[in-house]
Amino acid sequence: MSGAAETSVDPEARAAQGSDLAEHPAASRSGAADAVTPTVRAFLRGRRAWIVIAVVLVLGAFVVLVIQGGVRQPGLLLGADNPAPTGAKALIEVLRDHGVMATEARSFDVAIEAAEQGATVVLFDELGVLDDAGLTELGSAADRLVVIAPGFAALEALAPGVRLAGAASGPLDDPGCDFGPADRAEELSDGQGLLTIDDSAADAGWQGCFADGDFGFALVTGEAPSGGELVLVAATTAFENGRITERGNAALAIGLAGASDDLVWYLPGPGDSDADTAPTIGELTPGWVSPVMVLLMGVVIAAGIWRGRRFGPLVVEQLPVHVPAGETSAGRARLYARSASRVHALDQLRIGAIRRIAVTLRLPRSTAVDQVADAAAQATGRDPAAVRRLLVDDLPSHDRQLVDLAGELARLEDEVRLVLGQGSADRGAFSAGASRAAASDSDPDDPDRTDPDRPAGRRP
Repeated sequence: MSGAAETSVDPEARAAQGSDLAEHPAASRSGAADAVTPTVRAFLRGRRAWIVIAVVLVLGAFVVLVIQGGVRQPGLLLGADNPAPTGAKALIEVLRDHGVMATEARSFDVAIEAAEQGATVVLFDELGVLDDAGLTELGSAADRLVVIAPGFAALEALAPGVRLAGAASGPLDDPGCDFGPADRAEELSDGQGLLTIDDSAADAGWQGCFADGDFGFALVTGEAPSGGELVLVAATTAFENGRITERGNAALAIGLAGASDDLVWYLPGPGDSDADTAPTIGELTPGWVSPVMVLLMGVVIAAGIWRGRRFGPLVVEQLPVHVPAGETSAGRARLYARSASRVHALDQLRIGAIRRIAVTLRLPRSTAVDQVADAAAQATGRDPAAVRRLLVDDLPSHDRQLVDLAGELARLEDEVRLVLGQGSADRGAFSAGASRAAASDSDPDDPDRTDPDRPAGRRP
């Protein structure tokens, strides 16, 4: 460090060098690439896969929504306390106003208890929760049972020979049967479902009302397992709040649900299902599925072994690979610029600058950064705090600031080399030219001072 202490530098030469580097930043670091902030187009291009996935999901959700007919109304379908268009609160309130004790039941035990006491039971099992045993028990306990929109299981258990037949073609205006509620209704609105009666069911006494030609009936009546009355209504339309006032829907709904003083409006809940009798996945799966799955697994394993085997190294020759340091640096610089990693890029510049400054000052490799900063400040005459901020603390907030900090680092290195006289031949010539330029600026008789073609800081 004695050489550093004995070396003196003209302050005017140092100022001239700093001014020249500030005006010509390209001279301080050759091959520097401009920092590029990612544009909106580059941002979208890098994330286009996720954008496509998001668009597909949104379109899929929209298609499902359209297929399902829009957002479903809140509340349970035909819920006794649901005022929405698909609820049944209007019917329940009208029945209560006429003295009918209407009770909503969500439990099978409550429905059975009320049925045994003679109440009319209206059953709407939207999800098919009740099994054959539960349906048979309910049909045996109720003297009057009305089943709305029955499924396949309900028809098999309660009305063998009655089958689903789709939807009606329009309004139905002819009861065509000897059944009081149907005769009083006289007609039904559109939106009705249809049921068919085969010969065996007809022989058992089942009859249909509101026929839609030869396609089926909107309502079918017959004898329940208990010997009482059983009514099957193919659709929920006549009971819904939004459709009950159309044509004779209200007369039919009131006639069916208000036939007795007590009414149980039964919508089975999850607790009414019997998990022990539910079929397993193996029972629902066809017999050919398991062998095919085993075969596919064997094929996948064999393909993996076949394609994954390695017969020695992929490249037999030991070929040397040489990547120039300039290409590596330029490639990393482009990656940093593309991802806007200013802090990371500045850290790499600082690491290299600190290492080179330490070598120039003949400091050990284990020297701390603070000590390198203090030594550089002492050698160049700079403020130690400013040097530390340059080497450690300052963080760039935009590309212009990153470029400025990189230029300051380069100038600090040049000053350290200039002070110790260890610059390269070009840097030595540059420093000598800077000193002469500064001397010529102070000498008005210098003939080169006024030469506009002479490069700043250099002698021809």
